Amino acid sequence: MSGIGGSGTTSPTLRACHDCGLLQLVPPLPPGTSASCLRCDATLRRHRRDPMNRTLALCLSALVLFAIAASATLLQVSSGGQVHVANLFSGPIGLEQDGMWELAAVVLLATVGAPLAKLGCTIYVLLALRLAHPPRHISRVFAWAMHLSPWSMIEIYLLGVFVAYVKLGALVRIEVGGAIYALGGLLLAMVAADTMLDRQAVWEEMERRGVSHGPIEHAASIGARRGGDGFASGEPGGNGAAVRAIGCHTCGLVSVVPDATAARCPRCGTSLHARRRDSIARTWALSVAALLLYVPANVYPVLTLIRLGAGRPSTILGGVRDLFSSGMWPLALLVFFASIAVPVVKLISLGILLITTQRRSRWRLRDRTVMYRLVEGIGRWSMIDVFMISILVALVQFGALESVTPAPGAIAFAAVVILTMFAAESFDPRLMWDAAA
Repeated sequence: MSGIGGSGTTSPTLRACHDCGLLQLVPPLPPGTSASCLRCDATLRRHRRDPMNRTLALCLSALVLFAIAASATLLQVSSGGQVHVANLFSGPIGLEQDGMWELAAVVLLATVGAPLAKLGCTIYVLLALRLAHPPRHISRVFAWAMHLSPWSMIEIYLLGVFVAYVKLGALVRIEVGGAIYALGGLLLAMVAADTMLDRQAVWEEMERRGVSHGPIEHAASIGARRGGDGFASGEPGGNGAAVRAIGCHTCGLVSVVPDATAARCPRCGTSLHARRRDSIARTWALSVAALLLYVPANVYPVLTLIRLGAGRPSTILGGVRDLFSSGMWPLALLVFFASIAVPVVKLISLGILLITTQRRSRWRLRDRTVMYRLVEGIGRWSMIDVFMISILVALVQFGALESVTPAPGAIAFAAVVILTMFAAESFDPRLMWDAAA
């Protein structure tokens, strides 16, 4: 079936803003345009021209580039007549051999597992939609692809490779392998695929093809039939029961359900919640845990460099100082902001969001919503140091002459990054607008 998804204007749909919760009707959109929330300016939808066919082509190209990157040489180093070669899997293998299996699992997930699963799920769904009778489970598969996006960190891994390359230049002779160029192409293909994909168009195509978990009656059509467009919490339904309109956090469908019912989205099968359960308590718990781990992450060394039989442990801040002293101040600033400033800013921002929400503050609501978007987007970039360590551990293994081993601070630092990512994901920004209403 060619041309799935079409290239014309979209149909008007009722959407619940994922940042402030406001229900609003998105008008028909011509290709290349977008619609933003009237209250907080969040993007409600971007309509692309032929989004699924183009995305499928880009994802297939990315899969080929991924295969090349996984099989080719990443970096090659030599020192004292010894040569070591690293590929995409060498870092996790080296970390596991040094007893850091937790760190190895994180690096393997972020550089291989999540990107490959995301590509595989997206390709599977887009190919399945070309069948005469698509399987019903593709809605669940597409939801997995969406949830994997934050954990796919190819672009951050490439920056980690660059930092490792600069550090290795002072220790050993180094050569760049073909996997670097394949990773660069993979990054461009994946970014282009994410830009081209109109997720809402995919969900609408599934609905049109009958791939759903139950009968779908859109809230907009219900409101029109009843002579109104509002569904505030506790509004009486036709049988006297209280009803509410809930926007699905996975596929965006707005459904009207009885207020006391634990319902599921009829389109994708996700449990429907007006707001994320225990959002404030979970975010506090994850933020406090990350704050406690931030101290050992910066006090304890993240790696130990052994040179000519003498060991020299290095902390994250020590690595920044070494880059500054070597005259590489742009790279030092990059590592400082990504590994030291970003976690601090993220923890402080989460604290501000939590405290103002609990105090039911109306202070600068739109600015706080923008702050939340930044917190949600920047936290993953702190993984640069973790990826750099995995590459150094894989390559610098020349016995007493030169070697690099990971240290406990690296595990604490990776835990800080992961916990802050979970904390940002657990916080529901709509609570800020609810509390100030």
